[in-house]
Amino acid sequence: QVSVLYFARSAELAGLRSETLSVPREITSLQLWEEIVKVHPRLAVIRDQVVFAVRQEYVLLGDQVLVLQPGDEVAIIPPISGG
Repeated sequence: QVSVLYFARSAELAGLRSETLSVPREITSLQLWEEIVKVHPRLAVIRDQVVFAVRQEYVLLGDQVLVLQPGDEVAIIPPISGG
């Protein structure tokens, strides 16, 4: 189980700021995103702009394998607009 934290637009779309999800211990970042979208389908609209932070390190969506430990934090960070 990992703690998923939602920020900015991802929190609006998911309708919450955090939750605990059960996911495989070894999973690619893209598979992890797909697991989260199964729970919150509205998040699919930000797929191409989202970045994960796993244990406070940025991870792009793709084939990178993550080895998750129980209680790890996964932050969903959508683009921050500003000038």
